[in-house]
Amino acid sequence: MGDAHRIGVIGLGVISRAYLDTLVGRTAVRITAVADLEASRSAAVAAELPGVQALSVAELLASPDVDTVLNLTVPAAHAEIALGAIGHGKNVYGEKPLTAELTAARAVLEAAEKAAVGVGCAPDTVLGTGVQTARAAVDAGAVGRPLFASAAMVTPGHERWHPHPDFYYTAGGGPLLDMGPYYLSSLVHLLGPVRAVTGASSRLRTERVIGSGPRAGERIPVEVDSHVSGILEHEGGALTTITTSFDGVTTTAAPIEVHGETGTLTVPDPNHFDGEVRLLELGADQWRTLPPSAGYVGAARGVGLLDFVAADGRRAPRASGELALHVLETMTALLRSSAEGRRIELSTSVERPDPVPLTPAEKWR
Repeated sequence: MGDAHRIGVIGLGVISRAYLDTLVGRTAVRITAVADLEASRSAAVAAELPGVQALSVAELLASPDVDTVLNLTVPAAHAEIALGAIGHGKNVYGEKPLTAELTAARAVLEAAEKAAVGVGCAPDTVLGTGVQTARAAVDAGAVGRPLFASAAMVTPGHERWHPHPDFYYTAGGGPLLDMGPYYLSSLVHLLGPVRAVTGASSRLRTERVIGSGPRAGERIPVEVDSHVSGILEHEGGALTTITTSFDGVTTTAAPIEVHGETGTLTVPDPNHFDGEVRLLELGADQWRTLPPSAGYVGAARGVGLLDFVAADGRRAPRASGELALHVLETMTALLRSSAEGRRIELSTSVERPDPVPLTPAEKWR
């Protein structure tokens, strides 16, 4: 246990519980400290977990008992916390997006390189059996040469279920920056990096009404576009059409479809770790479901951090800062393309992450 990689968690909101459920009790990592702007939250979590200290944010960043900071703050704070961790010689693994805007994301990776520490970033859902089985099928030629893909995420907005949804509608939020990382990370796994984008977006409502919790009925302002569509040009030549929206009720479209010369593949919701992968081959009259053939079986939030720790400099982590930077540039370029009415070429690229071999739950846990 003494050799376990030591994790300090900053930000104990809704998403933190899923991470704690995955990480507590693992042999490879040990949570040593937690911090939150609300001291009562950190005290309550520390009381649940023997050996875990409740610290202030500044104390945790400086703590000699932390190797990697798990940054679960709101997007607007991602850069500040990441740079603070790096400044104290610590690795950082954060929730998505990497930061709320591109310049700060570049600064985080540049600082990490100078400090010789690592940066990882969610989403790690793409490492589960859903997206990884789809990727294995594409790589094996199941659809022939990939030609184009479609991706769609349509919901009426997170204010219907989240008790404090304000950050979804401020800088760093919106459907693309919030949900887009799941889809774009999946598309990089499936089709490779993006070289250029063309986007269009809208904001047809200026307020939202909180639907649950102690603030139910309260109106909050919408400061970002709530519907974003675009075309992605992948470096390999394939095109993706993507729609992310907080303005619709639902959609019957597959979350992701990959169309090739000899087949079409449906990819399950990349917001989840598993799901059904289906293939219809040219000339066939029925879809067939592909059995899981790749990915972390039974994966849960935090598996990307475990993968990050396991990489230990011997290989690139699959949920890497470089991938998150490329995804963030793709998203911000879509929004800039919409505002400026033009096609935008990207300045970043990234190697496709290593595929995940089919890994039983007892092995990765």
